[in-house]
Amino acid sequence: IRKEGTSFDLPIAIAILKSLEIIKADFINDYAFIGELNLNGDIVGVRGILSMVSSLKNENVKGVVLPYENVEETLVIEGIDIIPVKNLVELINILKNEENFRNFKRPILIESEETEEYEYDFSDVAGQEFLKRACEVAVAGFHNIIISGPAGTGKTMIAKRIPSIMPGLTREESIEITKVYSVAGLLRHNGKLIKKRPFRSPHHSISMTSLIGGGIYPIPGEISLSSNGVLFLDELPLFQRTCIETLREPLEEKSITINRLKGSIVFPAKFMLVAAMNPCPCGFYPDRNKCNCSEVAIDRYQRGLSKPILERIDICAESSPISFKEMDKSEKTETSLEIRKRVIKARDIQKERFKRYKNIQYNGNMTTKEIKKYCLIGSEEKEYIERIFRIKNLSARTYHKILKVARTIADLEGVENIQKSHLVEAISYRGLEEKIYG
Repeated sequence: IRKEGTSFDLPIAIAILKSLEIIKADFINDYAFIGELNLNGDIVGVRGILSMVSSLKNENVKGVVLPYENVEETLVIEGIDIIPVKNLVELINILKNEENFRNFKRPILIESEETEEYEYDFSDVAGQEFLKRACEVAVAGFHNIIISGPAGTGKTMIAKRIPSIMPGLTREESIEITKVYSVAGLLRHNGKLIKKRPFRSPHHSISMTSLIGGGIYPIPGEISLSSNGVLFLDELPLFQRTCIETLREPLEEKSITINRLKGSIVFPAKFMLVAAMNPCPCGFYPDRNKCNCSEVAIDRYQRGLSKPILERIDICAESSPISFKEMDKSEKTETSLEIRKRVIKARDIQKERFKRYKNIQYNGNMTTKEIKKYCLIGSEEKEYIERIFRIKNLSARTYHKILKVARTIADLEGVENIQKSHLVEAISYRGLEEKIYG
């Protein structure tokens, strides 16, 4: 095995010490060793140790010797001995006594006191009721959403508040995203579990490797760092076309595979895509008092988004300028907590619905098979959607998106069957696609 990175330093040192009979402990064959060695013998932390320890547990390894620096993040893995050490001399002294080594007291896990409180709240947003409702529906069913509208209408302001209406991370989700950040070397707070849903907002100049992951020694990209949270792409048409198109697979598969000569690495990509765009390069169309963009420039800008990408986004909502009266209102609107309560109820319905499925948790994850099973509509609703399908010349993918969103709207109302009003609202979230591609 070619030595790559620094995590093999400690096991190589132990192997040399054992071959020289400085260490004569055969019992260490049941244990794994991970860590970087400094020239003075100090054992230093490494990236990705949470994933390593999790895999070692699955291989029935009895315990792991690792750096003190990494101990916090590994203690969440139960059923395996964790033995932290500071330097090589300390480790050699511990290995001299088999009984003490085997009975080494596992450190106590101190849970992070980090709360789920968010800096931003929906109660701060004046007006934009349609857009706030679209975000609620998107979060309830884990649907991807794109927000379009003139500059200064609050697109970014609302996007930043989306995590505040998402349910808290489950233990499994928390461990999964902590593994990703551990591999990327981005863990803070001494490696404690991440308790808040990620919100990643890369600049539109980002490279493809930084977005999807990769490198000589592959590390997660933004789509993996936002897993179980929000990936916000502001000014979406300004991103490189190749970057946008590479999102197709992760949006469908909820994972990304990085292929290299020595093998493949799969990173999770269970992100909720939230994108924002202006209607034209200057951002003020259709206000011709401010916008001087030509029709050709507007068309070229908007068509920076391919139809296949738009079809993979369930909800396309538009923001509009707010009036002075709306902005000057003294009373606050609904808080994020109030919206989150409705979202959690809708998520609970989905949890019960998909409890027998391994890869489906939300309406947004449904495939054609599940849509046919759980998005049943009556004769009146079928007649209505058939007419819309014909008039708007919808694709099969867009039709299925409408049904999935309608299913989420019905769940928010606690209604078993999709009704016509749910279809009407779901169709209202496809206006952008029609504007761009007719």
